[in-house]
Amino acid sequence: MAELTTLARPYAKAAFEYAQAHQQLAAWSAMLGLAAAVSQDDTMQRVLKAPRLTSAEKAATFVEVVGDKFDAQAQNFIHVVSENGRLVLLPEIAEQFELYKAEQEKSVDVEVTSAFALSDEQQDKLAKVLSARLSREVRLHAVEDSSLIGGVVIRAGDLVIDGSVRGKLAKLAEALKS
Repeated sequence: MAELTTLARPYAKAAFEYAQAHQQLAAWSAMLGLAAAVSQDDTMQRVLKAPRLTSAEKAATFVEVVGDKFDAQAQNFIHVVSENGRLVLLPEIAEQFELYKAEQEKSVDVEVTSAFALSDEQQDKLAKVLSARLSREVRLHAVEDSSLIGGVVIRAGDLVIDGSVRGKLAKLAEALKS
């Protein structure tokens, strides 16, 4: 995983810098999202891994599949990524691009996993508190997991706040073992 991130980072950074310089962050975000989805298709996976095809043929096939949804710069990006044998990294490149975009926009996606469904009022209150703590605009995504017993687990990038009963019981068990 870390290796894929390391390999994808320069491409994501180059795409982000280009998109930012040309005020096209949203367009490039959509383009990379589409590219990631296309690259994960089973048929496209076979094309990308076919040893008999040259990198130019793989790029041409990829661009043909997405059709007119890519402008000339996006098509050129696909060709460059293909020349370096990195088309299989498109999902990771798209993910890295979104991280750069979120950092620039001072926003963060937060996943809140709770044992029970959170009301809109609880979600709003939690989003405001997290926004103040993280100094960013928070986009909250609520998920239910009954195995938590109670409480919540909050994930915002690398930050994990485990306030679940299951997590507290695990900490207690660990403390008793030592």
